[in-house]
Amino acid sequence: MSNPPDRALVYWASACFWITLAAGVALPSRADEASDRPLDGTYGVRLAQLEPPTPPATPAQPPPPPGQTGPTAPGPPATPPGEPKPWYSAITRWFDPSTAPFIPVPEIAVDPDAGTTLGIIPTIIVTDQNNDIRKIIAPDLIYNPYFGWGVHGRIYSYDSADEQWSVVTGIKERVEREFDGEYQIGRTRQDRWSFNGSLIYDVDGTPRFYGLGNESPAINETDYTAQYELLQAQAGYNITHAWQLQYTGRFQNVDVLPGTLAKIASIQTRFSNILGEGTNREFLNRLSIVYDTRDDITIPTKGAEVVAYGGMASRNGVLNDSLYTEAGFDGRGFIPLEAAKAVIAMHMGLRYLPTAHDVPFWALSSIGGADTVIGGTQPLRGFGEGRFYDRDSFSSSVEFRRDLMTFHAVATSVELELAPFVDVGRVFDRTSTLPFDQLHKVYGMGFRGIARPFVVGYVDIGWGSEGAAVFTGLNYPF
Repeated sequence: MSNPPDRALVYWASACFWITLAAGVALPSRADEASDRPLDGTYGVRLAQLEPPTPPATPAQPPPPPGQTGPTAPGPPATPPGEPKPWYSAITRWFDPSTAPFIPVPEIAVDPDAGTTLGIIPTIIVTDQNNDIRKIIAPDLIYNPYFGWGVHGRIYSYDSADEQWSVVTGIKERVEREFDGEYQIGRTRQDRWSFNGSLIYDVDGTPRFYGLGNESPAINETDYTAQYELLQAQAGYNITHAWQLQYTGRFQNVDVLPGTLAKIASIQTRFSNILGEGTNREFLNRLSIVYDTRDDITIPTKGAEVVAYGGMASRNGVLNDSLYTEAGFDGRGFIPLEAAKAVIAMHMGLRYLPTAHDVPFWALSSIGGADTVIGGTQPLRGFGEGRFYDRDSFSSSVEFRRDLMTFHAVATSVELELAPFVDVGRVFDRTSTLPFDQLHKVYGMGFRGIARPFVVGYVDIGWGSEGAAVFTGLNYPF
């Protein structure tokens, strides 16, 4: 919880996957003739096939000789009687990308903690003259058995490979509220500086807590409501294209409140003395050295990113270690296998808290879920998010990402990818503990839909010692 999860991405669910496929149906092919593309460079909303070109005008007839009557102008062609449309066409047109004003994307969100959310996302996709996606506008109407009916508004803007921003807001009948705004510039590191800013307000009614330690039993499951406000800024000085010195400043105000789920015990009933209940603040200052040779930030196929970091967090004040100090490493590498049309993707994360002073449980190291946050939660896709908490953590994952098929026809290229994966990890409370011992293991299969250059939707299914878990979202897990 040191970096709160993006609840909007969780509730996108397989909708992220379906939006990618819908983009393939709705967007014109890059192979279309150049005359079909806008000549002024403006953006266009592409939700249907291009209309056929206007036929050339009939050349004008020369004037008749004096004293003669000219040819009679042809009248309008007779309109043949058409077949009457069936009564249900007024409904079905909304589900046909060639006639609908937007793409109606089904939303089927599955999460081990949040349950199953159903809904509809009327999606508008905006493209540029090269048919690359530049904006996704995606409000929704959903129903969740825990929190009732809800709505979201979303705009994801891909202004360029270097500059992107997004705004997400949502509300449900009970408990949950959210706002998430993010802005990034300098992503490609072509200039001297890069910047990333985030502003988040979120009330989440689904987090779980099982106690501390690598063997916390599932029978100790409790629920709590987390309300937090987060402001984060990252500034990177690009020494070279590959090397970056990065500063992260983050403020969090977190309220851990009683849970609201009917059949799950609330956190205070079993862990009344756990540090972190009530209101707590965290001011984090972190310095990182980054080495990045990936060929693409969103859809990497080769290269590596390695981050070594250290920081200190305070309960009050800005520059002190009254809460904890941290040190860690995060690395990910990508090896292309061109003959197999595949990529081997690898990730490893290690985080230590050398000093800790009454640290709230949510600020400790954690593993569980599908998210990979540098200096925060680490993936273990057979368990819910934050399944295991303790002072230090280790996590490692390997995926075999193989292209399954590509759709062309009248659509832009949309790739379907199959990705068997293995996750391992553990948490521990002593620096002397061997990180690679007593690991939790998860085996699984990932399904991805890719619309280059910016959109990846995933559905990952993992099996661990407590059964299966399904995760969905936007972007690769790492």
